[in-house]
Amino acid sequence: MGVTHVTATVRNPADPERTWEGLFLVDTGATDCLVPRQHLEAIGLEPESERVYSLADGSEHRMSVTVARIEFMGEVVGATIVMGKEESEPLLGVTALESVGIEVDPRNQELRRLPFVRLRLAASE
Repeated sequence: MGVTHVTATVRNPADPERTWEGLFLVDTGATDCLVPRQHLEAIGLEPESERVYSLADGSEHRMSVTVARIEFMGEVVGATIVMGKEESEPLLGVTALESVGIEVDPRNQELRRLPFVRLRLAASE
């Protein structure tokens, strides 16, 4: 199975002119996004809280998170972003993808738009 990358822009929601653009690994095994901390701090984002994340090797790490706008493939989504180490590869997690109706085509490892964004309503609505 191959890897999929997409160029995305991270925007400070409190100061939209401050942005960082990078090449993100699309990681359907990750819930949230990850960007090296120095890029987030450079656009004025600070840690808002901490969460414990389980990594692919099974280890658990407490990491700082912030919230920002992420723009990719003509879409915009508000996302939780893990403030990663300097050498970390930026990751685009599955929550950001699903929020705008984009999925990874497993056959050719390309991103494709769904004809709609999934939304389930309670039977009484």
